[in-house]
Amino acid sequence: MAAKKAKTTKTTKKKSLKTKIICLSHKEDCDGISSAALIRQAFGGDSLLVDYPGQMEALESLVADEKLKALYICDLGLSKKNQDQFVEMMGTLRKRGVSITYIDHHDIDPKITKQLEKLKVKMIHDINECTTVQVYNKFKSKLTDHAAFVAACAAITDYMEDRPIGSKLLQIYDRQFALISATVMTYNIVGHQKDPDYLLYLTEELADGKYPHEIPNTYEFAQIQVGKLAEMIAKVKKGMKTMKNLGYMEITDAGASGAVNFVLGLSGKDVGVAFKERVDHGIYAVSVRGSKSCNVHLGKIVNDLATELGGSGGGHDKACGAVIPKPKMKSFLKEFNKKLN
Repeated sequence: MAAKKAKTTKTTKKKSLKTKIICLSHKEDCDGISSAALIRQAFGGDSLLVDYPGQMEALESLVADEKLKALYICDLGLSKKNQDQFVEMMGTLRKRGVSITYIDHHDIDPKITKQLEKLKVKMIHDINECTTVQVYNKFKSKLTDHAAFVAACAAITDYMEDRPIGSKLLQIYDRQFALISATVMTYNIVGHQKDPDYLLYLTEELADGKYPHEIPNTYEFAQIQVGKLAEMIAKVKKGMKTMKNLGYMEITDAGASGAVNFVLGLSGKDVGVAFKERVDHGIYAVSVRGSKSCNVHLGKIVNDLATELGGSGGGHDKACGAVIPKPKMKSFLKEFNKKLN
């Protein structure tokens, strides 16, 4: 009888060690930060914010964490280069009894979806709504009314405010109030990419029900970013180059995502490409945007091409990104231009 009691106590102790709730989310835009904020509001736990080059390394650290109880992965699309490794990692975590919820809106290989569902990873995936809107829609019973505003702002910044659920959320609020709030959020996120503590702070403030204008210095910092973007227009005009089907430019003193829309607009082409060297990784971080008249799925093309060149990439039909090894950048531009014919 005593031996049986000791066994029960040991099992209970082992289970109690698994206490961590983590949200792994995209750190580079409003949708990723907002998704993490709503997961935090609904379930508590901590946020781990990453960019695409750091995505798999972060997952490896989570796989090694024996205390992990529940994992939410938000706004981090998969590519042909990393999707099989991703499934393998999810399998390892599921064998340990970790609850996993994957929430995303990027294009995903149906084969990978089936493999994840077989592992009993909870899949919330819709290419027609941004990730934060999907988080809100799924868990709204656990969220405050303010969460609807956070989701509406994320939809705006991901150019998805015209989608069925996103548009309904936006209708709740004054449009100009939502637009300026979403813009201020974006400029603060983009401008603090090298300050992970600030991004976590921003996530926590949103989770606590703060509007962007209630978070100290956000408007002042946004004003600084606006000034930098205004300077970027002249730099793009001077430094941008064109091919038959695209405009492109290497960015050295700002983020590629902040410049790519200027490249698209000023080039007069249907596709704009901006890229910035990440010296620490030996790669270029690439942002791609398409005009309304662009009639190919840029995310799918970039996913295939980046994988062929030893990198990774993917995303939406008119907005996507890639990680390209530094020696292959010229080849990427040349081949991408050909595939746009």
